[in-house]
Amino acid sequence: MSFQAYLDAIEDKTGKTPRALVEEAQARGFAEPGVKAGTIVAWLAEDYGLGRGHAMALVHVITKGPTIGSKHVGTTGSHRDESDTLWLDGKATRPAP
Repeated sequence: MSFQAYLDAIEDKTGKTPRALVEEAQARGFAEPGVKAGTIVAWLAEDYGLGRGHAMALVHVITKGPTIGSKHVGTTGSHRDESDTLWLDGKATRPAP
């Protein structure tokens, strides 16, 4: 599953775009330096029912922003992504590749 597919699945499960969840995390202080991933994972599990894998994908975006490493960008594997920048504004608004 690509990184973007994780974010799309989070949107399907929560009904919120990744950007909305990042903004909520920021409002709760979860984007501040020193906040442990486990704190964010626990919040996402409790409030949204997200499992660890999906929550950790969002932890990355909350703590590091929407840019990912280029290791799988443009490859043919199951973890490939189209870009090294993740789309946070919802599947319906994502430009076609």
